Amino acid sequence: MHKYTKLACFVGGTLFGSVGIKLLTSKDAKKVYTHVTAAGLRMKDSVMETVNTVQENAGDILASAKDLNEERAAKEAAENEAAQVCDCNCEEE
Repeated sequence: MHKYTKLACFVGGTLFGSVGIKLLTSKDAKKVYTHVTAAGLRMKDSVMETVNTVQENAGDILASAKDLNEERAAKEAAENEAAQVCDCNCEEE
């Protein structure tokens, strides 16, 4: 009885595999593969546009941040220079 079960499973698997291969290689299946691939390519293009936009925005933000830090450093340098001048004037008096 156990041998018949194994044989039935083997025959069923073989039939299922044969039918599956026929389905996967049919004209309708190829149309589906084509549409899915086309949708994937459209999605890739959309994602790449979004990535480019994010990169451009990140570049703008980085440039603005560098400008802000340069302005801040210049302001601090001017304040330090003014404080040193004030200290020198206070010591002379």
